[in-house]
Amino acid sequence: MTDVRDPWPAPRAAHPVDAVVSLPGSKSLTNRALVLASVADGPSVVRRALRSRDTTLMAQALTSLGAVVDTSGDDWVVTPAAFAGDATVDCGLAGTVMRFVPPVAGLSTGTVAFDGDPHMRTRPIGEILGALRTLGVQVDGDALPFAVRGSGAVRGGTVVVDASSSSQFISALLLAGARYDEGVDVRHDGKPVPSLPHIDMTVAMLREHGVEVDDADANRWAVAPGTIKAVDHLIEPDLSNAAPFLALAAVSGGTVTVRDWPRSTTQPGDSLRDILTTMGCEVELGDDGLRVTGSGTLLGIDADLHDVGELTPAIAALCALADGPSHLRGIAHIRGHETDRLAALATELSGLGADVTEHPDGLSIEPAPLRSGVFHTYADHRMAHAGVIIAAAVDGVLVENIETTGKTFPDFAGFWSGLITS
Repeated sequence: MTDVRDPWPAPRAAHPVDAVVSLPGSKSLTNRALVLASVADGPSVVRRALRSRDTTLMAQALTSLGAVVDTSGDDWVVTPAAFAGDATVDCGLAGTVMRFVPPVAGLSTGTVAFDGDPHMRTRPIGEILGALRTLGVQVDGDALPFAVRGSGAVRGGTVVVDASSSSQFISALLLAGARYDEGVDVRHDGKPVPSLPHIDMTVAMLREHGVEVDDADANRWAVAPGTIKAVDHLIEPDLSNAAPFLALAAVSGGTVTVRDWPRSTTQPGDSLRDILTTMGCEVELGDDGLRVTGSGTLLGIDADLHDVGELTPAIAALCALADGPSHLRGIAHIRGHETDRLAALATELSGLGADVTEHPDGLSIEPAPLRSGVFHTYADHRMAHAGVIIAAAVDGVLVENIETTGKTFPDFAGFWSGLITS
């Protein structure tokens, strides 16, 4: 593994890159499928599951609660079981584990202790823990480390949360809600919920499992009590992970095709098609996948990324290489992601010569010559994506802790180098 004190010399794209890429599966879809399989009425299979740190942590968490998750093959077999006995859950840096598993742990008959990497202790979780108390679950603590003391059942009912810092607060309560005695009726009260496509993803998957979900009213999602049917899932490619590869076409003036891009999807990464078109790329969705061709010139953009905040690091890197000014807004919530991504992007892009102004909810980026230097990642895989995009267009950029990309893409560095140097 690359030592964090020995930054990785990310390769420069000396010529237009022409490549066809097959991406690992979606982390968001894989972890939702695993949770639903663990509380379903029978065994099911998660096909083409993403094998990464986040998904492995989810499988281990559900196994510790009593489910059987066989991850030996490409298709993961999940057998639900009665959640019984005390357990310990390692959340690592996985927000989905920290937020999706506690509502399931409430169904256990034991005490489930949660902790994670040091930085995870700074990420928001209090809204979910408070909501679980309202729904009848005993919880010790308001942040990591905390413990859920299950009684074998959860009363459920109506709960009001402020999900303005993360859509995962809503999804977490919905995923296990059908197993609660009264179901769950979640009301949001606060600033607009970010990343709404991720809630749409949760609702769509619940309906595939036969769960009745009422989302007709704005800021309200109600799950009726009932059986969660066992359903096999075929996991789509992770479209957010496509961002650096499609960006490589944009910055090198080449063509990159991401295979198996779905015609219809709830993944926020699908917005890359419109964003890259606006930035001057030629984008075509065909039978062989999504093809992006760079024009040799990147246009600046004014974009509200509120619903697709996870794309911000890659888009900000492209904006730093654009010929015109850009303004990215609506993304105050990404300050609570793996790191404060707005502050981190402003610091690292400025450190390489970019003209970046940090705002409470976004970034303004003016054209400026970039130079060599170290791009720090803050143990954040999306920051690493931003670093390699810059490095593809600028000589001498070193990306610190490239191994953090293993969160969602094992051996990213080797795969990336192969595309550029082949």
